[in-house]
Amino acid sequence: MDSGLVLLLAGGFLLGGAWSIWRADSDTRGRTGPQVAFAVVLLAAALLASAAGILRLV
Repeated sequence: MDSGLVLLLAGGFLLGGAWSIWRADSDTRGRTGPQVAFAVVLLAAALLASAAGILRLV
C-alpha cells in the first residue's frame, strides 16, 4: 500500500475523531476547554496528515 494512501486514511480517521469529540458536548455546560483544545489538535493533525498524503501521491 502506498504511503500517501496510508496518510490519507490516517487523516480521515483523525478528522472523524475530531468531529466525534466536537459533537460530544454536555446539554448543561456545553463544550469544555480541554474538549475544544483536543478537537483542535486532532483537526490540525488530520489536516497535516491529509496534506502530506496528497503531496506524497502527487
